Amino acid sequence: MLALGIDPGTAICGYGVVEMKGSVMKPLFYGSILTDKDWRPEERLLKIHQDVSDIIGHFQPEFMSIEKLYFNRNVNTAIPVAQARGVVLLAAAEHNLPILEFTPMQIKKSVTGTGGAEKNQIIFMVRRLLGIREEIKPDDTADALAAAICGLNQARVLQLQAKGGARIGEILEKQRNPLSKR
Repeated sequence: MLALGIDPGTAICGYGVVEMKGSVMKPLFYGSILTDKDWRPEERLLKIHQDVSDIIGHFQPEFMSIEKLYFNRNVNTAIPVAQARGVVLLAAAEHNLPILEFTPMQIKKSVTGTGGAEKNQIIFMVRRLLGIREEIKPDDTADALAAAICGLNQARVLQLQAKGGARIGEILEKQRNPLSKR
């Protein structure tokens, strides 16, 4: 099973392609899309869209795992994140890629065992679960890998609940469209 995890943002958009065989997860490709603060907003969003679309096209993940939009107190940062999230979801839709969405607490709990985990705990567990020896920078990359891990864990549960060994894409499509006969 292959997942693309995304941590959306306009300045830094983290991504991580993670493969799971049995219960073993392995990172195939990860990093961050960086945009220049001097670029116009539409240029930043176009760069994010193009890069995410290229990653999807190259790796052909079975689904995308992304954090649900979370509004804290600062609306000035929430709006650009929502815009970045929108172009990421557009790239997924263009490739007919199913989406799994999780709250920050769900992702933290899936990776560390507690929904209140600190950033350093998340990074430590991501490195441990994926066998990454080097430091993961920036944090957005670790967050994207954490989203992929959370998605793979959830996808495994969904597959176990489904009958007949259905692929995760088929399961998610049926959830999205209950009338689908696929």
